[in-house]
Amino acid sequence: MQDSGIQVLFQGTNFLRLWEGLWVSLKIALISMLLSMILGIILGMIMTSKSKIIRFICRVYLEIVRILPQLVLLFIVYFGAAKHLGMNLSGEISAVMVFTFWGTAEMGDLVRSALISIPAHQYESGYGLGMTKLQIYRYIIIPQTIRRLLPSLINLLTRMIKTTSLIVLIGVVEVVKVGKQIIDASRYSNPTAALWVYGTIFVMYFLICYPFSKISSYLEKKIKD
Repeated sequence: MQDSGIQVLFQGTNFLRLWEGLWVSLKIALISMLLSMILGIILGMIMTSKSKIIRFICRVYLEIVRILPQLVLLFIVYFGAAKHLGMNLSGEISAVMVFTFWGTAEMGDLVRSALISIPAHQYESGYGLGMTKLQIYRYIIIPQTIRRLLPSLINLLTRMIKTTSLIVLIGVVEVVKVGKQIIDASRYSNPTAALWVYGTIFVMYFLICYPFSKISSYLEKKIKD
């Protein structure tokens, strides 16, 4: 066991530091997801507008998000803002901004699809009851939309959690960064530590993301039933 490298996980507070790093990733993903949900619902409603100009602008935004890798967006915000705008953004704030920018586009497109799938007679029934357009969306349309979107929302959250591993490249001390620090500190005393450290990180991500995957599958079946 001495030469296996696994002991490095239990030296000092290494194992605890890995979990603390994972919490940083989860915190960024959860904050970004919450903001994406709020902004995405608004964007999805805007994307159903009859204005061709508004729909074109939304489509351009959506295509930009889909074409550009998240890593490029992270570099643009973190390094570009500091150099050209004189803004000293932390890695965590930059990550939240980028993931919210990405998540809002994804969420908006999902909301748009859900909204146009709702039968027109539900809108007509709301108007027939004397409800305003805002009330129809608040009490009839949005609750149904959220229910239909729950599996997709969970899938998007899972993707965000996994994608947070990129933020190590802008200096955020999350779980992958902590793992690299542990490996570098034990490079000579435990040459095989990398296998165990990154293997542990793999298990951590699996333990976090697998339940979300099962919940998403369960909700999809419930909605179909």
